[in-house]
Amino acid sequence: MTVVPMAERHLAALAEIEKACFHAPWSEAMLREELDKGIFLVAEQDGQAVGYIGCQTVLDEGYITNVAVSPDCRRQGVGRALIAELVSCARAKELSFVTLEVRASNASALALYEGAGFGRVGVRKNFYSAPSEDAVLMTRFLKE
Repeated sequence: MTVVPMAERHLAALAEIEKACFHAPWSEAMLREELDKGIFLVAEQDGQAVGYIGCQTVLDEGYITNVAVSPDCRRQGVGRALIAELVSCARAKELSFVTLEVRASNASALALYEGAGFGRVGVRKNFYSAPSEDAVLMTRFLKE
């Protein structure tokens, strides 16, 4: 598996992964709008996109928008590899932190982020819909 910057050639596959992962998936057009913005990375296996991570940047802050891994490629280290490469890129861009929200019930995602050094820093009440659920706000600080 390799992790590469998101490119036009990935968009159709990523839109399909979005549909498989999320209640309100990003479309191919929405993904296209993120090209060359922030940090958007794709995990490839045998030349095929199997997951991605997106992080919008504002000044020295990083806001992870999406982490999606194809359902048939989960529990194979794809998410871990994407997060590790994102953190590496964020450090290179001298970001102070990266942060994200995750459904409070998503135990596997919470464990993944905690294993990558993210800490729980707050809760956003009723952040998600369908079903309504709180989000756990998690942050990894990159500067001391």
